[in-house]
Amino acid sequence: MRCPFCGNIDTQVKDSRPAEDHVSIRRRRFCPACGGRFTTYERVQLRDLVVIKTNGRREDFDRDKLERSIRIAMQKRPVEPERIDQMISGIVRRLESMGETDIPSKQIGEIVMEALARIDTVAYVRFASVYKNFQAADDFDKFVSELRPGAAADK
Repeated sequence: MRCPFCGNIDTQVKDSRPAEDHVSIRRRRFCPACGGRFTTYERVQLRDLVVIKTNGRREDFDRDKLERSIRIAMQKRPVEPERIDQMISGIVRRLESMGETDIPSKQIGEIVMEALARIDTVAYVRFASVYKNFQAADDFDKFVSELRPGAAADK
Protein backbone atom coordinates (compact mmCIF):
# COMPACT_ATOMS: atom_id res chain seq x y z
CA MET A 1 0.00 0.00 0.00
CA ARG A 2 1.42 3.36 -1.03
CA CYS A 3 1.99 5.93 1.76
CA PRO A 4 -0.36 8.90 1.26
CA PHE A 5 2.24 11.25 2.76
CA CYS A 6 5.49 10.44 0.96
CA GLY A 7 4.48 7.95 -1.75
CA ASN A 8 6.67 5.14 -0.42
CA ILE A 9 5.33 1.75 -1.59
CA ASP A 10 6.82 -0.23 1.31
CA THR A 11 4.40 0.36 4.21
CA GLN A 12 3.81 -1.99 7.13
CA VAL A 13 0.58 -3.21 8.71
CA LYS A 14 0.63 -2.57 12.47
CA ASP A 15 -2.90 -3.69 13.38
CA SER A 16 -5.80 -5.44 11.64
CA ARG A 17 -9.35 -5.92 12.90
CA PRO A 18 -12.88 -6.15 11.55
CA ALA A 19 -14.41 -2.74 10.90
CA GLU A 20 -17.59 -1.68 12.67
CA ASP A 21 -19.71 -2.70 9.67
CA HIS A 22 -18.29 -6.27 9.86
CA VAL A 23 -17.96 -6.42 6.07
CA SER A 24 -14.52 -4.88 5.85
CA ILE A 25 -11.12 -5.11 7.53
CA ARG A 26 -9.59 -2.02 9.14
CA ARG A 27 -5.80 -1.89 8.93
CA ARG A 28 -3.55 0.60 10.72
CA ARG A 29 -0.42 1.15 8.66
CA PHE A 30 2.97 2.70 9.26
CA CYS A 31 5.45 4.11 6.74
CA PRO A 32 9.09 3.46 7.75
CA ALA A 33 10.32 6.13 5.30
CA CYS A 34 8.48 9.15 6.74
CA GLY A 35 6.98 7.77 9.97
CA GLY A 36 3.42 8.47 8.80
CA ARG A 37 0.49 6.47 10.14
CA PHE A 38 -2.75 5.91 8.23
CA THR A 39 -5.75 3.60 8.08
CA THR A 40 -7.01 1.52 5.16
CA TYR A 41 -10.14 -0.57 4.74
CA GLU A 42 -10.41 -3.78 2.70
CA ARG A 43 -13.68 -5.20 1.36
CA VAL A 44 -14.53 -8.39 -0.44
CA GLN A 45 -15.41 -7.73 -4.06
CA LEU A 46 -17.27 -10.59 -5.68
CA ARG A 47 -17.00 -9.30 -9.25
CA ASP A 48 -16.06 -6.22 -11.22
CA LEU A 49 -19.23 -4.34 -12.07
CA VAL A 50 -19.69 -2.02 -15.03
CA VAL A 51 -22.34 0.71 -15.03
CA ILE A 52 -24.15 1.37 -18.31
CA LYS A 53 -25.10 5.05 -18.32
CA THR A 54 -28.31 6.29 -19.97
CA ASN A 55 -26.28 7.67 -22.89
CA GLY A 56 -24.74 4.21 -23.45
CA ARG A 57 -21.36 5.09 -21.96
CA ARG A 58 -19.77 2.45 -19.75
CA GLU A 59 -17.79 3.05 -16.58
CA ASP A 60 -16.52 0.92 -13.72
CA PHE A 61 -18.81 0.76 -10.70
CA ASP A 62 -17.52 3.05 -7.95
CA ARG A 63 -18.71 2.24 -4.43
CA ASP A 64 -17.39 5.59 -3.18
CA LYS A 65 -19.53 7.45 -5.74
CA LEU A 66 -22.61 5.51 -4.58
CA GLU A 67 -21.75 6.22 -0.95
CA ARG A 68 -21.25 9.95 -1.60
CA SER A 69 -24.64 10.33 -3.30
CA ILE A 70 -26.42 8.45 -0.52
CA ARG A 71 -24.66 10.43 2.21
CA ILE A 72 -25.64 13.69 0.50
CA ALA A 73 -29.28 12.57 0.49
CA MET A 74 -29.00 11.53 4.16
CA GLN A 75 -27.27 14.73 5.27
CA LYS A 76 -28.61 16.02 8.63
CA ARG A 77 -31.14 13.19 8.88
CA PRO A 78 -31.58 11.29 12.17
CA VAL A 79 -30.15 8.03 10.86
CA GLU A 80 -27.13 6.37 12.46
CA PRO A 81 -24.01 6.21 10.24
CA GLU A 82 -23.82 2.44 10.85
CA ARG A 83 -27.30 2.01 9.37
CA ILE A 84 -26.25 3.98 6.30
CA ASP A 85 -23.12 1.81 5.94
CA GLN A 86 -25.23 -1.34 6.23
CA MET A 87 -27.61 -0.04 3.57
CA ILE A 88 -24.73 0.75 1.19
CA SER A 89 -23.16 -2.68 1.76
CA GLY A 90 -26.53 -4.30 1.16
CA ILE A 91 -26.98 -2.42 -2.13
CA VAL A 92 -23.50 -3.43 -3.32
CA ARG A 93 -24.08 -7.08 -2.33
CA ARG A 94 -27.39 -7.04 -4.18
CA LEU A 95 -25.72 -5.63 -7.30
CA GLU A 96 -22.88 -8.17 -7.13
CA SER A 97 -25.25 -11.09 -6.61
CA MET A 98 -27.46 -10.21 -9.59
CA GLY A 99 -25.29 -12.41 -11.79
CA GLU A 100 -24.63 -9.67 -14.35
CA THR A 101 -21.47 -7.62 -14.59
CA ASP A 102 -23.12 -4.91 -16.72
CA ILE A 103 -25.78 -3.02 -14.77
CA PRO A 104 -27.82 -0.09 -16.13
CA SER A 105 -27.53 3.07 -14.01
CA LYS A 106 -31.33 3.26 -14.00
CA GLN A 107 -31.48 -0.09 -12.19
CA ILE A 108 -28.94 1.07 -9.60
CA GLY A 109 -30.96 4.25 -9.03
CA GLU A 110 -34.14 2.24 -8.50
CA ILE A 111 -32.42 -0.04 -5.97
CA VAL A 112 -31.04 2.97 -4.08
CA MET A 113 -34.45 4.68 -4.05
CA GLU A 114 -36.06 1.49 -2.76
CA ALA A 115 -33.51 1.26 0.08
CA LEU A 116 -33.84 4.96 0.98
CA ALA A 117 -37.65 4.76 1.01
CA ARG A 118 -37.42 2.09 3.72
CA ILE A 119 -35.07 4.15 5.90
CA ASP A 120 -35.96 7.85 5.51
CA THR A 121 -38.59 9.46 3.28
CA VAL A 122 -36.87 12.87 3.26
CA ALA A 123 -33.64 11.31 1.98
CA TYR A 124 -35.73 9.34 -0.51
CA VAL A 125 -37.27 12.56 -1.89
CA ARG A 126 -33.87 14.29 -1.96
CA PHE A 127 -32.30 11.45 -3.93
CA ALA A 128 -35.32 11.21 -6.24
CA SER A 129 -35.13 14.94 -7.00
CA VAL A 130 -31.66 14.45 -8.48
CA TYR A 131 -32.25 10.98 -9.94
CA LYS A 132 -35.50 11.97 -11.64
CA ASN A 133 -34.12 15.42 -12.54
CA PHE A 134 -36.82 17.58 -10.94
CA GLN A 135 -36.97 20.98 -12.66
CA ALA A 136 -39.62 22.86 -10.65
CA ALA A 137 -41.46 22.85 -7.33
CA ASP A 138 -44.40 21.18 -9.07
CA ASP A 139 -42.22 18.12 -9.67
CA PHE A 140 -41.66 17.83 -5.90
CA ASP A 141 -45.34 18.35 -5.19
CA LYS A 142 -46.39 15.66 -7.65
CA PHE A 143 -43.78 13.19 -6.35
CA VAL A 144 -44.65 13.75 -2.68
CA SER A 145 -48.38 13.46 -3.38
CA GLU A 146 -47.69 10.04 -4.93
CA LEU A 147 -46.02 9.01 -1.66
CA ARG A 148 -49.25 9.62 0.26
CA PRO A 149 -51.88 7.13 -0.87
CA GLY A 150 -55.33 8.64 -0.62
CA ALA A 151 -53.97 12.21 -0.68
CA ALA A 152 -54.95 12.58 -4.34
CA ALA A 153 -58.48 11.38 -3.48
CA ASP A 154 -58.77 14.06 -0.77
CA LYS A 155 -58.31 16.89 -3.28
